[in-house]
Amino acid sequence: MNNLRNHVQLIGNLGKDVEFRKLDNGKAIARATIATKEVFRNSKGEKVVDVQWHNLVGWDSIAEIMQVLLKKGKQVAVQGKLSHRSFESKDGNRRHISEIIVSEFMPMG
Repeated sequence: MNNLRNHVQLIGNLGKDVEFRKLDNGKAIARATIATKEVFRNSKGEKVVDVQWHNLVGWDSIAEIMQVLLKKGKQVAVQGKLSHRSFESKDGNRRHISEIIVSEFMPMG
């Protein structure tokens, strides 16, 4: 178990178009969200659809390509690592966010 890694693979649909921008330091960043869906039966035998939303972040060349290839509603497979961070919001409250730092992606259709 010495090879444990932080590695995430998801297939989902984009909830909106990619938000792309260049930072003051010249780096490019792209942000997007994807929805994944799991369908199962609960203990009463009722069908349950569980939708989870995931925040994606791409940097530099990945960000540039995400901006071009990914559009709202499109299905995409992503690979990356899970990142957790916190920040202080404009209203002064502490916020926590989980993001997938994208290392690879593939549009699926």
